[in-house]
Amino acid sequence: MLKKYSQNTGIALVVANMVGTGIFTSIGFQLLDIHDYATILILWIAGGIISLFGAFAYAELGTALPKSGGEYNFLSRIYHPSVGFLSGWVSATIGFSAPIALAAASLGAYFHEVVPSIPPTATAVIIILFVTIIQSFNYSLGGGFQKVATLLKIILLGGFIVCGMFADTQEGVSFMPTDTTFPGTFSIAFAGAMFFVSFAYSGWNASAYIAGEIRDPAKTIPRSLLIGTLIVTVLYVGLSFVFLKVAPLKELQVVFTDSGPENIDTGFVAGKYIFGPFGAKVVSIIISILLVSTISAMVIAGPRVLKAMGADISAFRGAARENKNGVPVTAIWIQTAIALIILLSGKFDTILFYTSFVLMLFGTLAVMGVIVLRYKEPKLERPYKTFGYPITPILFIAANLWFMYRAYLFKPFETYIGIGIVAAGAIVYFIVRKFFSNEKPL
Repeated sequence: MLKKYSQNTGIALVVANMVGTGIFTSIGFQLLDIHDYATILILWIAGGIISLFGAFAYAELGTALPKSGGEYNFLSRIYHPSVGFLSGWVSATIGFSAPIALAAASLGAYFHEVVPSIPPTATAVIIILFVTIIQSFNYSLGGGFQKVATLLKIILLGGFIVCGMFADTQEGVSFMPTDTTFPGTFSIAFAGAMFFVSFAYSGWNASAYIAGEIRDPAKTIPRSLLIGTLIVTVLYVGLSFVFLKVAPLKELQVVFTDSGPENIDTGFVAGKYIFGPFGAKVVSIIISILLVSTISAMVIAGPRVLKAMGADISAFRGAARENKNGVPVTAIWIQTAIALIILLSGKFDTILFYTSFVLMLFGTLAVMGVIVLRYKEPKLERPYKTFGYPITPILFIAANLWFMYRAYLFKPFETYIGIGIVAAGAIVYFIVRKFFSNEKPL
């Protein structure tokens, strides 16, 4: 089968997967417990560095094991098929569906600021269905749509940052470190806030999910992962700086009500202070458009996991069914159905937290797998080797373990939900193993 996706599409996929709901909503949650602006910027810089370390490792795995499916492919080969199955289960159930639901919910909230007569949920449902239809046809239409939407996203966000730099600074705002900055970076609140940052940066590994459907993976995967992650880190730090610079803290903070968190549309608040009330509505429209590319990127990447699982396990073979153009259309629509269920039933902050916890868990196992695979298969061809090995993967692993431990102390209920989803996957694994024993070994 010919490789269908180009390097530019790979970069667009990484950038679009990353730049979504998190940056436009999470600062409001972070400011509930952290009021030192230098610490907030450290959060976003640290998140970018950690993501880059992860991208180094995934680039090695993606070029050494160039098959679509992401962690499902990597962990099955490195550890055991059961570990790969659990990661695939997570990706198929919440790994992409939950971020799609959250991005669509955020899009609906921003659009509602401009057109209050249209319920946010209705907008969210419509846009999920629209993007799913676009990505269900063929590679050229889906890839072209992704590249154009992502280029537009980068240009508009860059323009927003430049305008914010020249806007008035709120009185009393300072980004210089204080006596609380250093202790704050080792606090439970910092670890809890890092979960929101981690969610915002999730997607730095996106092109690894289509490794089997990309041209010249030995070059394309490392370049797309590293270039995409660097672009997003610069955008995130710039956007965070502008949000904090132009808007009052009280207006940026999330407000909790009986129906859940409100005032999560950080971009609208900042836009109001940069461009005025009318300009803020224009910004809301722009952010809504930007989030379409985020949803589209996850609709491309996520179904490749179900497709890979279907190729190995007959119980999931129906999910791997492709249309005449080679697109896994059944898996795409299954993911969309799950995303719609999450959208209509969940709470924003709870979904964000347990999703981040589980994704962080399997991302850590994958990066650890670079070290394990070097020992297990030293002669395996590795077109790209992890930059800074073994320091960068060890730092990634240590940081994520610390964040997960602190997050458990900070939000135990949400972490239990994440663990419960993994446990449910273990049950499904044993059922599949028992009743489909003629499978490829599980």
